[in-house]
Amino acid sequence: MRWFQALLPREHGFFDHFIDHARQLVQGAEALRNLLNGGDAVPGACADIVRHEAAADEIARAVFLEIRRTFVTPFDRSDIRDLTTSLDDAIDQMQKTAKSIMLFDMTEFSPEMRELGDLAIQAAYLTLEGVELLRNMRRNAAQLNAIAEAVTRIENRSDEIYDQGMRALFKASQNRPMDFIAGAEVFDHLEKVLDRFEDVSNGISGILIEHL
Repeated sequence: MRWFQALLPREHGFFDHFIDHARQLVQGAEALRNLLNGGDAVPGACADIVRHEAAADEIARAVFLEIRRTFVTPFDRSDIRDLTTSLDDAIDQMQKTAKSIMLFDMTEFSPEMRELGDLAIQAAYLTLEGVELLRNMRRNAAQLNAIAEAVTRIENRSDEIYDQGMRALFKASQNRPMDFIAGAEVFDHLEKVLDRFEDVSNGISGILIEHL
């Protein structure tokens, strides 16, 4: 049966959807980093993140619809769903971060928060590169593995920065418990953004393993 399926035409529009989705993650991460500069730019940057999250949702819906309509997919339907969901989870987490910041009316952010924002941009660009290489995954296996390793290093670094930031926040908020609560929640959301990027990377690695 597998050899018969290999002879059938495959719908490769999914790869275009993956790339469009990943581009929304890049733009969302850039908006998140702009947000973390603080000041008057915060509301506009939050609105940008919401806009990119909505665009990503539309892409996800298109993918799920296409799965139902397509006879032969480029790889397993469950893998397509999982990859799309993990991409969507990453930008959803950015939106949760923005909502938290707006809830607490925060306009100033620590150096550690901004560094986590920098790492999110790095992870977003690596994610985009990875999904662009998926179309020819066999030929690009070595590059895809290298990207996965790079994303893992970024996520590990984010854990270190999170710990440093939380220690600094605790010391700076000794007499301002609400500042600690607000800052801790933002740190938690930012660290989860990096976790979600690692989830995407792990999903791509899983697809690669199944098809090599």
